[in-house]
Amino acid sequence: MSTEYSHVPVLYDECMENLNIKPDGIYVDGTLGGGGHAFGIGQRLSEKGLLIGIDRDQDALDAAGKKLESLKCRKLLIRSTYAEIKDVLAREDVRNVIGENGIDGALLDIGVSSFQLDNSERGFSYMQDAPLDMRMNRDDYLTAEAVVNGYSKKELTDIIRNYGEERWASRIAEFIVKARKEQKIETTGQLVDIIKAAIPASARREGPHPAKRTFQAIRIEVNGELEQIEKAVDEFCDVLNPGGRLCIITFHSLEDRIVKQAFQRRLNPCTCPPEFPVCVCGKVTDAVKVTGKPITAGEEELERNPRARSAKLRVIGKK
Repeated sequence: MSTEYSHVPVLYDECMENLNIKPDGIYVDGTLGGGGHAFGIGQRLSEKGLLIGIDRDQDALDAAGKKLESLKCRKLLIRSTYAEIKDVLAREDVRNVIGENGIDGALLDIGVSSFQLDNSERGFSYMQDAPLDMRMNRDDYLTAEAVVNGYSKKELTDIIRNYGEERWASRIAEFIVKARKEQKIETTGQLVDIIKAAIPASARREGPHPAKRTFQAIRIEVNGELEQIEKAVDEFCDVLNPGGRLCIITFHSLEDRIVKQAFQRRLNPCTCPPEFPVCVCGKVTDAVKVTGKPITAGEEELERNPRARSAKLRVIGKK
C-alpha cells in the first residue's frame, strides 16, 4: 500500500534559486521521495533538459513517477542510493542519454522523506503504530526490529547517544533490553511506550516527542545514512560540470556537521601541516563557496510546514 503524496518540500524556493538551473542542463535529485523538489527542477527544464531522480525506495519511485509524468523534460528515475552517483551515471541506460557529460546540478534532501513518514506501515513514525521496519530499501537485510532486539545494551546506548544525541540513551537502552527479555519488541508502539517509561516525566514535558531522537538514531543505523553523506559530497562534486552546484538539506546537527566539514575539505584540500609557510602538497580546490552559514526556513514556511524548523541548506559550486 502506498500513500498519497502532496507535501510541499522544504526550502523549495531556496533550492530552486541556488541550483541556478539552465533549461537544457542535466540535474539530479538524489533523494527523490515523492518528487516535490524534482518537479520544481523539471518545470524549469526544456525538452532538451534531463532530470535524473534517484531513490532506494521503490514506493517513492512509483509515486514520483506519477507526479513527474506531465513534465516536458527528459526523465530517468533510478533505484539506487545517492552516494553511488558515479555508478548511476556510468550505467548503460544513463550513459546512452548523457554521453560523456557531467551534471549541472544536484539536490540531496537527507533523511527520511515525508512520503515515508506519512506511510504508517513503513515504521518510520513514532506517531503511528506499525511494524518496526524503517528500511528505506525494503530489500535491505537490517531492520529496526533486528536492531532493537539484537543489539547489546552498549551498542544501543552508543547508537542512541551518537546518532540521536539523546541524553537518556543509556537508560533507554537499559529499558529496551529489559523489555525484550519479557517479550519481543515488534512494533513502533511498543518501542514508544518503552522510551516513555525510560525518560523521567519531568524531561518528557519539555522539548520534542520523547521518542523522536531514539527513532532518528535507529533509522540512521538501519540505513547507514551518515556514511553515505560524506561519500556523496565528493562523488557529486567530482561529477559536477563547471558552474554546477550541489545543494544539500539536512535536518539535524550530525548531518549538517558532516556536510559542513566535507564542503570545507573540498574548498581547502591542502594537507600541509599548519606551520608550513606555503603549500607544498600541491592540492588545489576545484570548488567554490556559495553559502557560508546554512540557509534556514523563513517564518512563512515554518507556519505552513513545522517539519522545516530544523532544515538547513548548504550549497557548494564547481569552478
